[in-house]
Amino acid sequence: MEQSFIARIKHPRWAWQLLFVVGIHLLSLLVFTLYRLVQYIALHHMIDATGDASHLTAFVRGCWFDNVITCYIMIVPLALLLLCATFGYVRRWTRRATVIWCSVFFALAFMASAANIPYFAYFFKNLDSSIFGWFGYVGTTTGMLLGESSYWLYIALYFLVLALYVWLLRKWRKYIDRRVEQAGDSRPQWVAVLLYFVLSALLIAFCIFGIRGRRGYNPIKISQAYYCQDPFLNQLGINPMFNLLTSTLDDLRKENSELHLMPYQQAIANVRKELGIDSLAVDSTRVLHRRVTATGTPRHPNVVVILMESMSASLMQTFGQKQPLTPTLDSLYHTSLAFTHFYSAGIHTNHGITATLYSYPALMFRNLMKGTVTPRRDGLPTVLHDEGYHNMFFMTHEAQYDNMKAFLLTNGYDEVFAEEQYPSEEKVNSFGVPDKYLFDYALGTIRQRAKSREPFMATLLTISNHPPYIVPEWFNAKTKDPETQIVEYSDYCIGRFLAQARRESWYNNTIFVILADHGKLVGKSEAELPQSYNHVPLIIFGPGIEPGIYDGLGTQIDVMPTLLGMMNIGYDYDGFGQDLLRTPRHTVFYTSDTHVVGRDSTALYMYNPKAEQSFYYDVSASGSLLPTSDSPHLQQLRSYAFSMVQTAEYLYRRQK
Repeated sequence: MEQSFIARIKHPRWAWQLLFVVGIHLLSLLVFTLYRLVQYIALHHMIDATGDASHLTAFVRGCWFDNVITCYIMIVPLALLLLCATFGYVRRWTRRATVIWCSVFFALAFMASAANIPYFAYFFKNLDSSIFGWFGYVGTTTGMLLGESSYWLYIALYFLVLALYVWLLRKWRKYIDRRVEQAGDSRPQWVAVLLYFVLSALLIAFCIFGIRGRRGYNPIKISQAYYCQDPFLNQLGINPMFNLLTSTLDDLRKENSELHLMPYQQAIANVRKELGIDSLAVDSTRVLHRRVTATGTPRHPNVVVILMESMSASLMQTFGQKQPLTPTLDSLYHTSLAFTHFYSAGIHTNHGITATLYSYPALMFRNLMKGTVTPRRDGLPTVLHDEGYHNMFFMTHEAQYDNMKAFLLTNGYDEVFAEEQYPSEEKVNSFGVPDKYLFDYALGTIRQRAKSREPFMATLLTISNHPPYIVPEWFNAKTKDPETQIVEYSDYCIGRFLAQARRESWYNNTIFVILADHGKLVGKSEAELPQSYNHVPLIIFGPGIEPGIYDGLGTQIDVMPTLLGMMNIGYDYDGFGQDLLRTPRHTVFYTSDTHVVGRDSTALYMYNPKAEQSFYYDVSASGSLLPTSDSPHLQQLRSYAFSMVQTAEYLYRRQK
């Protein structure tokens, strides 16, 4: 009876079809690895000799990315061969068609890998959508490729490897053909059909999972290749075809369309004049470059930056909130150097990070930390790193969210701590662990780092004040609405962290900077863009910092120059910010997903580029907005905001 059942479900031809696909899959991964090995050997001199990162890890992660592209190509042959075989249709033409399919599509994928080696050698980045710009110059491009003798080796290597690959495919197909013929042509019974249909469906689903690349919140992104401080090894793990496809799709996204507020030349001239940059020599890629000189003896205290999620100034009693939601922040405001009219650069976390840490303004809803080539920025982390600081970044969620890990490790941070390092039982929602755990983990890590006696910079990015709100059952909130309870909890966590930090040996030699990554809508909106989205607190305290209220204007791009000014550290600067304590602002600018804003103490100009609509407001003594008509003063605000944003757009385009 048992033998009879086995005979009914036995389906050797299905198994040979599966083996045929698996063999091609493994062979393709092997070829991708071969190209990566050639790149590693040919460009080995680009690896930082002082680093101690495992080189093997780049190959392991590279195989991960290679598998994504391989699954993309193999999903159609896998489904065709297995589902046909399930119902007894096993024909030679299906395997021949598979060989043709794989020969064509893997030829393209291998071409990207081969071309990537000389491309990387020249640009120090993986192949991306910028190559399409050469397609309009076929003659010139062909001459460049054939005229440069160093490319001949890689062209020859490509055709040699492709010929060998196709030859092996044909040999493998003929071997499977013989095995299938030996297996006979009997039709499977219904039990076998049902069983192998389920197995086929599972294997197809598994292949789709391979395309997605991971189980996390997002599918695989290039940030998963980043694991160390060496930019060559980090990029070595990225499959060139994956990078090319990703960059092409990225270029098609609406948020990456170019802004046209005013001519670039006019905008740059206005910004240079505004920032007092009067040098005659202008580098087209560094139009804002200047040297900021120290005014005294440099100091090297530790620095702790806390970026609070969605902490609008409107949530504090200091700024008119009726409920006591933020006793910690309100208390600090009156005992620290506190800024009254301070604004976030944008309305997303990535904007808060790039503006606060790298003095780069937001460009509406574009994410300036993402890209097929991780953007490089000079900023507070890179300056302090050059000064001997050890830089750490703590976040609650997964490291690749918004490309954070890749961006931060590329731009001055030594360590990034994220959800992957925390116990799974501490995770409370899709954004990982709560603020309390983040602060506890950071405190322990900072304590260990402080033992080294070298200065450190620690940046903590909170999350709890972001939906879905998770208010712990043990927390005794004074309000009843979850949206206000979570604000109370966020404030409590900062108070608790600071109370514990005061007992640490490093506390008295540490400057603390507390601000929001951006605000949120609080109450009713006074305008097309609510002020509460961008009006945020900034609180600074520590050794050598005189408490007081700064009543002038400021934005996140001013944090870097203001803080380094307090520390008397000189640096080369390409940013848009000003040291507020030495050169107070008379005007600020910021953006949202849909609006560009310029404002001063008396008026506000707002523009929606998509709708081509302008909005004009007077700013009352209480800070509320009063609709008004156009005026020369508001046109000055328009010119200021447009100049700043258009210059940022220019730099963004040049860096790409």
